[in-house]
Amino acid sequence: MKFKEADLPLEVAILVICGMVMLITGGLLFPVSQGTLPYYENGLYGLLLIIFALQMITAGKTPLGDMHRSKPLLAVGVLIAAAGIVTCFIPVLNPLPRFLLFLCFGPGGLLLFLQMLFARDKFRRWVQYGGIFRYLIFGCGSVYVLSMIIGLLLWKRSLLTTPMMAVVVILFGIAISFLAGVLWKIYLRYPEAERGPEGDVGLSTDHALLMLMGVFLLLLGVLLIPVNLGLLPFSGSAQLGLLMVIFSIQMLASGSTPIGTFTRSWPLLGFGLLFAASGIVSCIIPDILVSTLTVVVGILNILGGAIALAKMWDTRFRKPDDQSKTLPPIVVRLFAAQLTMNLLSIIFGSSMLIPGLVHGLVVGVILVANGCVLLYLLRILLLLDNMRGDMGLPDNLE
Repeated sequence: MKFKEADLPLEVAILVICGMVMLITGGLLFPVSQGTLPYYENGLYGLLLIIFALQMITAGKTPLGDMHRSKPLLAVGVLIAAAGIVTCFIPVLNPLPRFLLFLCFGPGGLLLFLQMLFARDKFRRWVQYGGIFRYLIFGCGSVYVLSMIIGLLLWKRSLLTTPMMAVVVILFGIAISFLAGVLWKIYLRYPEAERGPEGDVGLSTDHALLMLMGVFLLLLGVLLIPVNLGLLPFSGSAQLGLLMVIFSIQMLASGSTPIGTFTRSWPLLGFGLLFAASGIVSCIIPDILVSTLTVVVGILNILGGAIALAKMWDTRFRKPDDQSKTLPPIVVRLFAAQLTMNLLSIIFGSSMLIPGLVHGLVVGVILVANGCVLLYLLRILLLLDNMRGDMGLPDNLE
């Protein structure tokens, strides 16, 4: 059965995930305040930093407003993502993540609110348009005001009790979700309103997410080495949760899953939201979903690697027409990178399903290698994009 494709813009997808983070966090803070559930603050902070970084990398959207995607902005986004990943993994008290989030939510929310009021193409024009754009004013205004309140609470948490803070966080989640729905309707009615990322960095959404996954695996592998030597604490729950959230963003944004790329149908989006919810809970509440997500991530890595290897075998060795062609060296390098990546994925997945199969230090080395191969693969894909027109290469090399 062929499912109808769901037209979900990237900006809306990220807002949906962000709204879910806030709604789930607010709901969990009630049992946390009563002492019935543990709470991992670093997991929440790291997850939020990665969402901010993802908006910068993919769309040039920052707490200072929309910017052209440049190499310096991309570098800042990668650094913020790296800070978020390390914050999630290492359960050590660190004031930097909270300070960065304070800047994003507090002063950032104020700047965005002022830009909405005084920019020529926003508040005044939206009032003239009327209709659904009045809901856009309410949605943006609510998000920016509540963002400033969240920033204030990050600066001085004693202002509210935990249950009252939970209410504020839930209201923030509702406002973000409302804004996502309004933007989705506007983009459906007025496709010209959806602006693609501008700037001198030719990085598609798929490539940006591939880069994020490469940085994730590289940092995870590097950190696992001192962790296995007993030099650092580590949150396996947040590691699995963050990986599930990245999977969900890939599914919502481009239909890419660990086992292949599919049409962005409503069932696929539903699975993406399920992945996001389980990942968010695992980041915030330690150890509650570790056993389940370990099996899920292990199976997905094994299946993804095996399916990709089978497709590569079928493409490269079972089509006699391909044998008569001399492939360019860069395509051979692409094939080698994909082969290595898929084999490492199978090994990593097997190590998750069979404890003790691979020593922890070796797992760290495998993940470092996997992250490096992913980043190398990204470089090859970018080169192919530039060369495709000149060399007449087909579009299905990826």
